[in-house]
Amino acid sequence: MESAIQTVVGVFLKSAKGKENLGEKDFQNLVKSQLHNIMTDTDSKEAVKEMRKGLDENHDGKVSFEEYMTLVGYLANSLSQQRCVSEETPAEAETEEAT
Repeated sequence: MESAIQTVVGVFLKSAKGKENLGEKDFQNLVKSQLHNIMTDTDSKEAVKEMRKGLDENHDGKVSFEEYMTLVGYLANSLSQQRCVSEETPAEAETEEAT
């Protein structure tokens, strides 16, 4: 767990290049280089731009560490849900659908 947290922080700091926030290009590069295996449309500048806008709670045009953590939390939750669904047996899935 410690290693994962250090990696999340390290990726942000490296991508921000010593700044407190990720600018548009920095965020685009982070998403494209680090998240292409778990997200779709990481090559689409427009899709990543829309994602950045959605994360940008204070509307400053940048992604702060806190805003970045919103993305990390969303992705972790999505992966967890996918794995839970894929681990269900077909009988369990059918029972849940029937209720």
